[in-house]
Formats: sequence, C-alpha cells, structure tokens
Amino acid sequence: MTAIKHALQRDIFTPNDERLLSIVNVCKAGKKKKNCFLCATVTTERPVQVKVVKVKKSDKGDFYKRQAAWALRDLAVVDAKDAAKENPEFDLHFEKIYKWVASSTAEKNAFISCIWKLNQRYLRKKIDFVNVSSQLLEELPKVTEESVPSGENQSVTGGDEEAVDEYQELNAREEQDIEIMMGGCECAISNAEAFAEKLSRELQVLDGNHLDLAKGHIKALQEGDLASSRGIEACTNAADALLQCMNVALRPGHDLLLAVKQQQQRFSDLREHFARRLASHLNNVFVQQFTQALLQLYNRSYFLSVPGHDQSSTLAQHSIELTLPNHHPFHRDLLRYAKLMEWLKSTDYGKYEGLTKNYMDYISRLYEREIKDFFEVAKIKMTGTTKESKKFATLPRKESAVKQETESLHGSSGKLTGSTSSLNKLSVQSSGNRRSQSSSLLDMGNMSASDLDVADRTKFDKIFEQVLSELEPLCLAEQDFIGKLFKLQQHPSVPGMMTEAEDLDGGTLSRQHNSGTPLPVSSEKDMIRQMMIKIFRCIEPELNNLIALGDKIDSFNSLYMLVKMSHHVWTAQNVDPASFLSTTLGNVLVTVKRNFDKCISNQIRQMEEVKISKKSKVGILPFVAEFEEFAGLAESIFKNAERRGDLDKAYTKLIRGVFVNVEKVANESQKTPRDVVMMENFHHIFATLSRLKISCLEAEKKEAKQKYTDHLQSYVIYSLGQPLEKLNHFFEGVEARVAQGIREEEVSYQLAFNKQELRKVIREYPGKEVKKGLDNLYKKVDKHLCEEENLLQVVWHSMQDEFIRQYKHFEGLIARCYPGSGVTMEFTIQDILDYCSSIAQSH
Repeated sequence: MTAIKHALQRDIFTPNDERLLSIVNVCKAGKKKKNCFLCATVTTERPVQVKVVKVKKSDKGDFYKRQAAWALRDLAVVDAKDAAKENPEFDLHFEKIYKWVASSTAEKNAFISCIWKLNQRYLRKKIDFVNVSSQLLEELPKVTEESVPSGENQSVTGGDEEAVDEYQELNAREEQDIEIMMGGCECAISNAEAFAEKLSRELQVLDGNHLDLAKGHIKALQEGDLASSRGIEACTNAADALLQCMNVALRPGHDLLLAVKQQQQRFSDLREHFARRLASHLNNVFVQQFTQALLQLYNRSYFLSVPGHDQSSTLAQHSIELTLPNHHPFHRDLLRYAKLMEWLKSTDYGKYEGLTKNYMDYISRLYEREIKDFFEVAKIKMTGTTKESKKFATLPRKESAVKQETESLHGSSGKLTGSTSSLNKLSVQSSGNRRSQSSSLLDMGNMSASDLDVADRTKFDKIFEQVLSELEPLCLAEQDFIGKLFKLQQHPSVPGMMTEAEDLDGGTLSRQHNSGTPLPVSSEKDMIRQMMIKIFRCIEPELNNLIALGDKIDSFNSLYMLVKMSHHVWTAQNVDPASFLSTTLGNVLVTVKRNFDKCISNQIRQMEEVKISKKSKVGILPFVAEFEEFAGLAESIFKNAERRGDLDKAYTKLIRGVFVNVEKVANESQKTPRDVVMMENFHHIFATLSRLKISCLEAEKKEAKQKYTDHLQSYVIYSLGQPLEKLNHFFEGVEARVAQGIREEEVSYQLAFNKQELRKVIREYPGKEVKKGLDNLYKKVDKHLCEEENLLQVVWHSMQDEFIRQYKHFEGLIARCYPGSGVTMEFTIQDILDYCSSIAQSH
C-alpha cells in the first residue's frame, strides 16, 4: 500500500496541487468485485479544499486514473455499520448513499479517522459519524500559529508599517541626468505642465516595475525569525518579493538611472545577506536534528552496556522490535523551508549545493547507524542467540559519544564548502567497527538443514519479509522528502555536474567548481538517485551480509529470499523502474539468485558424492529423500510467485541428477540387488511427483513410473526361478529342443526329456517343498527390501502372479509335449494361492 500511495501522490495528486492524506482499497457492496481506491486529499494552496476522490486502474491496468470526486462539505453521514465488531463495510452519504466494502477493517478505520479529523479542522458543518468507535474520534492538536497572508507591505510579524520618505538633495550625477532629460524634451521649459505629465507617466512606469520593497519585507530578510512557522512564512513572502523586484524587466535606459542602480545594488546586498543567513540556519537545523536522532539511537542501545544489567533479557526485549526509526517528524519540520530552499536554488546555487552536500553527509551517517543496528537485530533474531549482545558492551558512554559527534558537525556547519575530513574519518571508523561486528555472526559454525524444522524456516521468512517491508517505506519516504525539500521534481531537467571520482560508488553531487572530467546529469531524477545512493550506501552491503547469513544457516532459505526479493523488486519497478530502491533491490536479487543456483548445484554435487555401505541394504537414497523435501518446500514457497520459471529450471537440473545418480548407485551396490535399488527409489520419486503435481516434471514422472515397473518385473522374474530351479532347467531344455526343430510331440522320445525324467523332476517338488521354497524366497525378498518404502507385499503379489503364470506355462508344455501321459504337477494353482497367503500372514 505504501508503494501505491506513493504512485498516486506522484501521478495524480501532485500535478493537481493536492496532498494525499489517507487511502482505502474498496469495492462496491453487493456487486462483482471491481476494486478502486478512496482517497482523502487537501489542496496545497489556500483556501484549503478537502475532497474524497475515487481512483481506479485503467482498463488496460497500466496506470491509475481519477474517476470521481466529492467535496467533504457535501458529506452528511459516515456510517461504519458496527462500532463494537470488526466490519469492513461502511457507507458515505453525499447527495446519494455510497456503500463500500474495504479490503481490511484497519484500512477502513484509518480512513474514517482521517475524515473525522479533516471535518474537525476545516469544516464548520459537522459530519454525523454513526456506528463509529469513540477511539477513532480523537481530538486534533490546536493550531497555535495562524498563517500570515502575503502582502507587499507585510512585516516579519504580519503588521503594517508606514513608509517614511525623507528629502534628499540631488547629487551632481542626478542633476546631470535631469538636464539631459530636459534637453531631450522640447516642452520642458515652454510647457512645464506637459513636461510634468510626461515625468508622471514615466514615474508610473517605474512604479509598475515594482522596484520598491516594503520595509516589512526588508526587516524579514534582515532579522526575521527562521525558527517559527509565522517567521518562515514572512521570510518566504519577503524573499519572493525580493526576487520579483530583482527580475523586473526595465525599459531601455532605465538601468542607467542612478536610483535604479542603487536600488538594484541594495537588493543584491539583501539577497547575499539573506542567503548566508538562511544557509547557516538550515545547516544548524540539520545538525540539531541529527544530534537529536543520534541521541535517541544511543539511548536505544545504551541499556545493553549498563554494568550489572541482565544483557540477555534486555536483548530479548530489544530484539522484539524489528523496526526502523520514523523520520516523519524530521521531514515535517524541514519541509517548512521547501519554498526558501527553492528560492536559494534559483538565487545562489553554490550555497544550495553546499546544503545538499551537508545534508547528505549528516543524514547518511545517521541512516548508516540506524540501518546497521536494525540489521544486527535481524541477525540476532535469525540465529536465536544472545552472543552478539557482547558487542554492545564496547559502546562508548553515550554522553561523550554524542558530544564527539556533534562537535565535529558544528565544526563544519559554519562553512558550507569547508573540509569534511573529520566527518569522513569518523564515518570510516564507524563503518570499520560495524563491519567487524557484522562479520562475527558469519564466523559461527555452520548448521545443517536437518537441524531445522518448518517452524524455523517460517520464522526466517517472516524476519526477512519484515526487513524488506521496513526498508521499502523508509527509502520511499526519504526519496519523496529530498525531492520536495531540494525541489528536484519541478522541472524535467536542471544543470548539474558529476566528477568521475564521484560515481555510483561515491558519492556526492559535485560542485560546479570541482576539477575533474564532468559528467552530465541528465535529469533531476538522476540527481535524486545519486543523493539516495550516498544516503543509503550501507543498505546493499547489509542486505548482502544478511543474505549470506541466511544461506549459511540453511541453504534452503535461498528459496524464501528469492521469492520475497523478487516480489519487492517487482513492486518497486512498478512505482519507478529507475529509482534507487528498484536498482538496489535488483542488485541484491542477483546475489539471491546466485545463492539459489549455488544451492541447486550443491545438491547435485552431493548426489554425486554419495557413498553407500557395503554391509547394509541401500533403501531410499538420501538425495532422493532430499529432493522430496526440497520439492515440497519449494511448492509451498513458490505458490503464485513471480519467479516460478527459476524453480522449473532448477527442477529439471535436480531430477536429471537424481535419475543419473540412482542408476550409478544401483550399479555399484553389492549388498542390495540393482533391480531393488532402482525399483524402490524410482517408486519413491514417482510417488513424490504424483503427490506434488509439478507440471514441468510430467515427463519425468512417467519415466520414473516406467523404470519402477520395469525393474519390479525384472526382480520378480530373476528371484522366482530359485525355489523350482530343477524344474525350470528341465523345461528350459524342452523349449531348447523345440527351438532346434524337434516337434513338440516328439520331445518325449529324447532320452534326457522322456516321461520318466519328467516324473522324476516333478516328484522333487511336492507341495511341501514348494511352500518351503516360497517361504525362503519371501525371507530373501524381505532382506532385500527396505521398510520405509513398504513394497514387500507389492513385490510378493507380483511374484505370486508370475509363479502362477509360469505354472500355467509348464502345464501347457506338458499337455503339448507329453500328450496322454497323465503326468501332472503335485500342487495346484489354488495351492499356490494358499501358500503365498499363509507365508505373507505368518511374517
């Protein structure tokens, strides 16, 4: 919702001089869901107009458009439906009743609360709020400072002062100018009235050119209060009036008048004085805000270093709040100076650029401390250890630390173009300490995935999502703020230079007087991006460190990170593909994708390195079970994910590796028959793919089933010949004679295959012996097969069917080769069924 709100403000409301205060995602009650947004807005110019605006996506879905708008003064009733229970429905009564259903109760409540506050502040007519919880209806803080209307005769305090004109004698130059003027006018002496009328007209021309600045404005520029809202507005009006006076278009020759030159010089002096005063004040505001935020940051971490304090319990409490500090109050206070910053940008670009550099220096160091501490908490929550709390014991005493920092800031605040070596030195030292602290987490022993359960991975996923969800609004808010404060979004392009040394690695917006090869800045969006790169230079390395830690804890975490990071990149690119946030997250996504690929490669390498025991049966191979775990986890993580294609490619690589290495192990197996290794493992693979229904592996599922079936049949046939070995050899000899051309009815005349030899072999396999042979076969099969796959009864049933098929085959040979002999087997098919059933039940 943060990204959508940012996009709506930029694309719809900013062009209309409106500010978006609250937003709720709704659809019409009782109809097919067509989502839209209701927005509460106010105009940025006075008198303030308050509206409720309906916005929806275009039919093509590629941009938002304004569909309807209602003035808040026309709203009669807000009906929340139920004040006691959570309910997403609410009605707005304008000239007709509009019934809405919000996407969540929280969004609905926030929107209604905003409407109530706007009603209290801007409207005399009070809206009737029905079925609304009293907790939502909070009183607004009273406005203590009235805005001051702009005016040409406005003073610092808003009062009027009378101009006092004093008589001054003409100097020599002015007397000469008058003589020239009178000489150029024929009626100057002969017709004084006409000459006076001419002078009056020219004087009116001069008055029309606004070359006179009210004393109230002059006083505001010289000593106006730049700390209060009223004083800032007075100074802003005075600065605008001064700029208007300085930009007056003079008629030819007027610029030669001494009075005009003196007035222009006076304006120039006023501009220089006010620019210095404004720049110095703003720089002091930066330092003050930075110092205050820094002190709060030390207060947050200081309790962990208090001697005798229970560090582990404090750390546990501290680590619960995985949040970044909110800079909204800081932004709000500074945005009061936005118009003055725009004035400084147009009148004294050097001081304006110096302020941008100083702001980046201060705020980048603050963000670096906040973000590094934030990531430390995230790492502690991921590892679930309190070892890292020892790092806080090395923190300096907060009073001396803050004093040292602020002294270095105040030392550089007086000169906007002065040396920043002390700032850079301190920043480098701080970065070095933080890097050593971050790396200490990565020195912990590696933990295998088998030591973690689903709850651990879910915990990691929530922490990683929280980190990204905190960073996104932080970056968007800061980007929006610097664009507004430094007026970098008002025009399509602005002159600017960058040096080669201050590239993406570096850093700062260059000064126009810097030496080096200048690189053109194509637009103000590029300037914003460069400022964001310096301000948030620590985000990308910290994210990469966090990703490395997550990968070290459990390589399967790369699946969670790929999905989450891809979603946030997609969201950021929808807002602004060239923004700092989009670019940074895109860079980090490359690292996450690389780790994901490494996870897949490691699994394939582990398959190739599997060694089996020569003394125990093989069973389900470890990498087959790991593929099942991976696929089950991946399917739950990548459900409806943007990067499904990456997973499908990984599946293809993994399943090929599984197939190849199952066959490799089967060929090397000594204790377990090859057919059993193939049969059991491909049965497991087929069952896994059937359960998960992975569409890109349909061909592999069919292949696994075929391999399982083929090797089951092969194992059954190979094993079944052992309990009736002599009988099998006898009939193999019979079939060989027939194959050599002897007629079937003449086989009995062969000495080795006559009726007596047949009876002799049959007598060796009475029912009792057959059952004994089958029992031994069952035991041997039981030793070959593993319990986890539970295929014993399947194999035994297949052996029963194969035995009956062979029995029928033997009976057929007897009938054809020994017709009328009366020779039969000493057991029947029913006996076989009874034997097999009895053996299976006894075991």
